[in-house]
Amino acid sequence: MRFLKKHYSSIIFGIFLVLLIIPQTRTPIQVFVQRLIAFSPNAIEEEEREVLGDFSWKLREVNGTAANLSESEGKVVLINLWATWCPPCIAEMPSFQELYNDYGGQVEFYFVSNEKRTTINAFLNKNEYNFPVYQSLDQPPSKLNSNALPTTYIIDKKGKIVMSKTGVANWNSKKTRVLLDELLSENLDN
Repeated sequence: MRFLKKHYSSIIFGIFLVLLIIPQTRTPIQVFVQRLIAFSPNAIEEEEREVLGDFSWKLREVNGTAANLSESEGKVVLINLWATWCPPCIAEMPSFQELYNDYGGQVEFYFVSNEKRTTINAFLNKNEYNFPVYQSLDQPPSKLNSNALPTTYIIDKKGKIVMSKTGVANWNSKKTRVLLDELLSENLDN
C-alpha cells in the first residue's frame, strides 16, 4: 500500500502511456487532448490578406453531386481540409458542426477529404454530422494548397483569404462568430 501511495503519479503516467500505445485507445485520447488545447483562430491582418483570384476547383459531394468552388465566388466561404484518421481534424469537428448549424444558410462550407466516400459517410453517420463534405477532383487553387491537416480557410466576399489556420482550433468561438458576422455584413461595393 505504501508503494502505491509513493508511486501513484508514476503508475498513472505508465497507464496513460500504455493507453497511447494501444491503437483503439490512442485516437480518442489524442482527440480529447487536442480539444483541450484548441484555441480560437486569429484573422490575418488586413494589409497581409491575399486575394484567392482563381476560384476554380472541381469537387464532388459525398452524395455524388458535382460542385465547383467557383459557384461560391462573391460569398463568404469556409474551407476545411481534413481526414477521418486525423486526431486534430476529429477534435475540431464538433465545433464545426455547431458553426454550420448556425451559419449553414449564410456561409458556404466546404469540408474536403480525399478519402473514399464509404469511409467519409461512415464517419459522418457515426458522429451525426450533417455538414457538406466534398472530395477533390483536381488540384485546389494554389493559395489553398496545403500538405498539413487540418487546414482551414475563411474567404470574404471579395475573395480575400481572411483566415488561414493549420492545426486544431475552436471554430465555434465568439471571435470566429464575430468575424463571420462582420464578413457577412460587408458590402461588395466597398
